[in-house]
Amino acid sequence: MMQKLVLAYSGGLDTSYCAIYLSKELGYEVHAITVNTGGFNDEDIKGIEKRALELGVSSYTCVNAVESYYDSCVKYLIYGNVLKNHTYPLSVSAERTIQAQEIANYANQINADAIAHGSTGAGNDQVRFDVIFHILCPQIDIITPIRDLKLSREAEIAYLKANGVDMDFEKAAYSVNKGLWGTSVGGKETLTSHQNLPEEAFTNQLQKSINDQQDIALHFKKGELIGVNNKEFSHPTQAIQYLETLAAPFAIGRDIHVGDTIVGIKGRVGFEAAAALITIKAHHLLEKHTLSKFQLQVKTQLAENYGTWLHEALFLDPVMRDMEAFLNASQNTVNGTVFVTLKPYRFILNGISSPNDLMASKYGSYGEMNLAWSGDDVKGYSKIVSNSLKIYHQINQSY
Repeated sequence: MMQKLVLAYSGGLDTSYCAIYLSKELGYEVHAITVNTGGFNDEDIKGIEKRALELGVSSYTCVNAVESYYDSCVKYLIYGNVLKNHTYPLSVSAERTIQAQEIANYANQINADAIAHGSTGAGNDQVRFDVIFHILCPQIDIITPIRDLKLSREAEIAYLKANGVDMDFEKAAYSVNKGLWGTSVGGKETLTSHQNLPEEAFTNQLQKSINDQQDIALHFKKGELIGVNNKEFSHPTQAIQYLETLAAPFAIGRDIHVGDTIVGIKGRVGFEAAAALITIKAHHLLEKHTLSKFQLQVKTQLAENYGTWLHEALFLDPVMRDMEAFLNASQNTVNGTVFVTLKPYRFILNGISSPNDLMASKYGSYGEMNLAWSGDDVKGYSKIVSNSLKIYHQINQSY
């Protein structure tokens, strides 16, 4: 009897190679699974299923995990205003962890003997998949043809052509991963330190003239984006996707992230994440108005760790649940509307309106007037605050 193998399948170059190699060369009964975290529509899924079956897999399954992905992960990236190295919204990092969990659960359900993914041996995804599989299905063998055979993209293309596979190999020159929280783009340019990605590498092309702009309003309730332009949605994922349709024609959110990989080398990856970046920046602005000084300070420190440990494949460590509890509690007063202007390749945060705005005029206006204290109060406060440092500097003048 053939052994059952579950293949994490996206329909791209790497997983298409795996689908043929695992069944034809290694003799597995391959059961392909796609976990949709927002990167595919119904038509895309039909095409992916068709290709998988044409490649010879025994079965194909698609799991819709868009809302569960948001509920378990993305909303905490928003609450924490998480941008890795102050740049990258962790689009793929977050996705892979959630996808791996769904794949592991499916492998357990069908009593699979093995589980496979198409990661290379040089990136972060291999660790993210492996760690989740080791935790959730430790009894199942992990097989990774691209990593184990040290294959180049050129070698994969040659193998697929030799096996009669017809796909857009020119498009396959770029590794594109699209999801709810953004799209990552890798290619020969990102393997260098000085080249930018060409226009054609991105999925969202500029459709506006240089003078075009659009004013939008983002509505938040307890830190979650619930509406856009007075249009309310039943789940925040719908609001994020709608925002993406507004911002994508402006080609907003493009950049290249440079960071330290889990395996210890520096790496670059291009991305476009219009809705993610606008949501995070708008949410952060609203927090500046509605949270206390020390809420903002402590939350920033926790969020830095949360994003780093998510990136490093440690999502299932219980400390992540502890930090999520804090992040949840911090959002009770993060309510209101943020006003944004979209322009080609950029956006402007104009301001906010909130019932929880701590810039309340009845207490005073910064740099203008004070209504809750006197000048003498400030004089006395300044003397007390400076006292310990005054003593230090008088005693240690020679240093």
